[in-house]
Amino acid sequence: MKQLRIVLALVCLLSGFFAAQADDHVVVPPEQKENDVDVKGIIFGHIGDSYEWHITDIGHTHVTVPLPVIVHSSVSGWHVFMSSKISHGHTHDGFYVAPAGSYEGKIVEKNAAGEEVRPIDISITKVTMGIFINCILLLIIILGVANWYRKRSPESEAPGGFVGFMEMFIMMVHDDIIKEGVGPNYRKFAPYLLTAFFFIFISNVIGLIPLFPGGANVTGNIAITMVLALFTFFIVNVFGNKHYWKDIFWPEVPWWLKIPIPMMPFIELFGIFTKPFALMIRLFANMLAGHMAILVLTCLVFITASMGPAINGSMTVASVLFSVFMNMLEVLVAFIQAYVFTMLSAVFIGLAQETGHGEHKAKEEGAIS
Repeated sequence: MKQLRIVLALVCLLSGFFAAQADDHVVVPPEQKENDVDVKGIIFGHIGDSYEWHITDIGHTHVTVPLPVIVHSSVSGWHVFMSSKISHGHTHDGFYVAPAGSYEGKIVEKNAAGEEVRPIDISITKVTMGIFINCILLLIIILGVANWYRKRSPESEAPGGFVGFMEMFIMMVHDDIIKEGVGPNYRKFAPYLLTAFFFIFISNVIGLIPLFPGGANVTGNIAITMVLALFTFFIVNVFGNKHYWKDIFWPEVPWWLKIPIPMMPFIELFGIFTKPFALMIRLFANMLAGHMAILVLTCLVFITASMGPAINGSMTVASVLFSVFMNMLEVLVAFIQAYVFTMLSAVFIGLAQETGHGEHKAKEEGAIS
């Protein structure tokens, strides 16, 4: 969240500074004002969801990939059509995209009273399509590597190339994160944690590619990070043992912290929900802030276009250099955020699997013998 606040402050600061510079030193003709770049639209258009996948503009022609719209009206039932039928303010079967208001950017219809209401909307949006693409890519990579091993015997030579790289990558996550974080019962949870790591990592990296089918800000959508955090939440609490629940409802603290006011049990119970909430916000805020920072730096070229060649030229060079630096940094952040989410999930699961001290010691001695 700290990075998100910094980026938002940077947007406001740069917008105010350059607007003031333009007002003081440049007289902009009315026809040029009409052609000003909508920086806010570019930034929020990229990080937000939409019913079509915008690729580029060629002159006044918008190159987009229309996506399926699936809605259910309380009056006319189910409707399935392509998003191109409601693009640019068009209406189809009474449905249209709300231009402003509380439903801005969402498909709405008007009821008998003339009020805008939302139908049941299960459309395939840009983020949804991005999830499908990332999942297909993840399946191709993992099943391809698994198929290579299926055709080899244990005596075969060690793999090289991409398969060898994936083996090193998978073993790093398995041994350094999952095994160390979860503990003795790590095998039960390894499939979920490996899937979570590679789904987040692939989604982060694909989101940095500006060309279709990349560019979808999947992990910068809080609904996606919420679902990932809920998976961890349910696994932690469904598979938590009796010692885990005992430490929540009757922790080993002085009695006056539990009776007559159950202060510590309340804090521990509250902690059950704050852990997945932290997972959700951390991944969402970091990826959203990274995308916004790159877009702000890129838009500096267009913001300063009307300020003369000296300012525009220098800011263009700075914009390109900082954009390249931020993109390289975001590749590192893509790995770090997948690592942190998986590591914290493994630690939370491991804490829920801890046994009593005596039982845990007996298990360790049995494993050593």
